[in-house]
Amino acid sequence: MAKNQKRTSSRKQKAPKVKNELIFGRVNYLWMLGGAILIVIGLALMTGGKMPSPEVWDDQLIYSFRRTVLAPIVILAGFVVEIFAVFKKPAI
Repeated sequence: MAKNQKRTSSRKQKAPKVKNELIFGRVNYLWMLGGAILIVIGLALMTGGKMPSPEVWDDQLIYSFRRTVLAPIVILAGFVVEIFAVFKKPAI
């Protein structure tokens, strides 16, 4: 056997431990869930608007404050929360 060659031991070598860290922390996922809930609530606020009679057109049912102002604001707030959740630094 040459001087430069080392004998390999017969026991198995352990693989290096790899940390299975997630990209986001628990708090980030909770913020993401909150943002998704806000988006779903905003979409639910936009639903509806069936006319009671097919012969009558009622602008107040279709173009109400809830559907034209409130629902888009809630949806945008949900997206802002989602962006915050992605960029928030996870706690160590």
